[in-house]
Amino acid sequence: MMKRFRFNTAYKALLGAGILSLALVGCGGSGEDGQDGTDGEPGLATISITNATTLNSTISSASVTDGTVTVDFMLTNANGVAITGLTNANTIRFGIAQLTHIVDTAADGSAGFDHGYQWQSYINTEKAPDNPPTDVSGITPQTLYQAGIEAASGCDTCLVDNGDGSYKYTYQQNIANVTTPVAVAFDANDTQRVTIELSANGLVTNAHYDWQPSSGATDGIQSRDVVSIETCYTCHQPDSLKMHGGSRTDIQNCVVCHTSTSGDPESGNSIDFTYMIHAIHRGEERHTFNADGEQVAAPYKIIGYRGNLYDFGKVAFPRSPAADCSVCHVEGANAPKDAALFTAEQSNTACIACHSEKPSNNHSSTDCMSCHQAESPYHGTGSAVKRHGDVLKANTIAQAMSVAVSNVATNDNGQLTFNVQVLDQDGNAVDQDVVSQSSRVVVAWDIDKDFPAYDAASYSQRRISLSAGTFDSSSRTYTITATTFNLPADAQGKNFEIWSTLQACFNNGGYGVADIALTPCANEGTRQVTIQQTPYRFVWGAQAPDTTASVTARRNIIDPTKCQGCHGAEIHHYTNGVNCGTCHTPDKTLRTDASYPGGKTPTSFAFKAHHREGHELNHNGMNSGTVIKSDCMTCHTNDGIVLGRSPDRVWRFGDLTDGHDIWVSSDAGACLSCHQPYLTDAVRSHIETNGGVIDGASIDEVKQQAAETCKTCHTVDQLLNVHGN
Repeated sequence: MMKRFRFNTAYKALLGAGILSLALVGCGGSGEDGQDGTDGEPGLATISITNATTLNSTISSASVTDGTVTVDFMLTNANGVAITGLTNANTIRFGIAQLTHIVDTAADGSAGFDHGYQWQSYINTEKAPDNPPTDVSGITPQTLYQAGIEAASGCDTCLVDNGDGSYKYTYQQNIANVTTPVAVAFDANDTQRVTIELSANGLVTNAHYDWQPSSGATDGIQSRDVVSIETCYTCHQPDSLKMHGGSRTDIQNCVVCHTSTSGDPESGNSIDFTYMIHAIHRGEERHTFNADGEQVAAPYKIIGYRGNLYDFGKVAFPRSPAADCSVCHVEGANAPKDAALFTAEQSNTACIACHSEKPSNNHSSTDCMSCHQAESPYHGTGSAVKRHGDVLKANTIAQAMSVAVSNVATNDNGQLTFNVQVLDQDGNAVDQDVVSQSSRVVVAWDIDKDFPAYDAASYSQRRISLSAGTFDSSSRTYTITATTFNLPADAQGKNFEIWSTLQACFNNGGYGVADIALTPCANEGTRQVTIQQTPYRFVWGAQAPDTTASVTARRNIIDPTKCQGCHGAEIHHYTNGVNCGTCHTPDKTLRTDASYPGGKTPTSFAFKAHHREGHELNHNGMNSGTVIKSDCMTCHTNDGIVLGRSPDRVWRFGDLTDGHDIWVSSDAGACLSCHQPYLTDAVRSHIETNGGVIDGASIDEVKQQAAETCKTCHTVDQLLNVHGN
């Protein structure tokens, strides 16, 4: 029986092509190859938004026609793959604002104060207070306007998915003639800004686009780019500044809503971005004066989501003096385009935000710039730039000064002696009348380890005031003798330092003061500023420093530049660098604190730094989380949390029940400097099982019993991972 084969169309075509090729070969032809065909269209690589693990947004264009705004944007992942499938069911919102030149109108109808260019949102609502709290002081609930953004979910046809990762959105808000509740007159010559805020699958992306409708230009147009969010990250961690539930991350988007007409109805306070940021960071230092002329606190407060109170009076701004605007307003290379705008003297807003409307008993005004400007300042005063400069100039001069230590030796009684000179910026010794005689130098040894044992020589014994020495007026030199402590019996070969906390005196700035200069400390209206000088370090020989020996540096723990990046030169007290450990040793005595379990807290540098309110906002202060304490790299060096490097270190803690002294082994103490209040039985058992001691009766007992093996498992990478880095 003959088999029958059935061929489909594809096989027939293939068979035909094969026969044809054989026929051509059989002919022995050597004809030229035919021309290559044109390339086909490349396949489009896309990913659905439901499957995306990263999310980026970019606005490519925007336009206005008869008040109708359309915007074209693109969604991609981190690898540039187009993301499709966005619908108005996703949480996506759009903002629209105009950068308008604001000039007040004077009482006579003429042009008044020029405020420069300010953002005005086209989308505003009028809001009455919603059940404001009755037990919160310093608030004045009232009906206010709030700028906002529109949700794509409010329109079924406004969002169009082009299928290739690009989208088009048509705004619901027509901007041609906005009259209520806040009038905004559209001007095609003014810069317009559109913004996107998108949240999907736990991912967030923000984008903005500025353009001039009359020309379509995006470059060379009016701008207001004053501060970079990268500057904020000097003190804040990036994830901690995702506001409003985490969906808002870009400053350029923030200013579209936080406009000069926006307020918080429950508190009655402005939420203008300039005002809000300055008032928040003024924190616990913000004050005013009451009708009796008494200075009273004036903390900035907001009643937020679900009636939660945000009392920014608990904020401790880390930079001192606070007049140092350069903390946020960074100028120079790579600075924002309009970085210098803060010196333009065109806004009263920042002044009032920091200083309140009544910054002194005899001074009350909301029109600060009428007096504090360079062109025609009020008699006896000066521009805002000068007044802030007056505060900073003393610090600038003090940083250029220095302290010279020489002739270190011992006297016949075996006491340490040395000479000290305070030098001006030109290296000339200054007279004692411009140096605070109560300011001190601090002596320490074992600086390569953990500084002197507290019981052998406490920091209060090792600090020596200038007034305790003698002064030679001809050479302007102090001779200091250490009479309050003894050199260690095994001093030879130890690493020593003499650390200056000396302070120079300056006249205060203010009304009628032309310039800031070194001033006799006995004069009225002076202030003391610490001179910046690295410690004088040496290795002790038989009777004096061994000038042939090299000082051994202490192991890396923190990076002082990170600390000073946020704090500046002044951190708390004795503000000459970050040398806190020379006084706040691991075994320093406890401090009474009724709010802490057991009533006693350690005073070691590690404990104080880890538990300082500004470093621990997840547990203290405002509980805002804007500084994430668990980010070790905020302060530490890359190798600063290596365990097992100082096995002889012993920490003093207070027992959590009654506060009596307990002694803790080296690595365990480092952990407890953060975690002691949250210590569980399981963690306690884990520490003790692995050779740690957390309730020793004495330093010697801990040294005898401790056999820590923490570093075996707890590597740097593991520690960083468990702390969320």
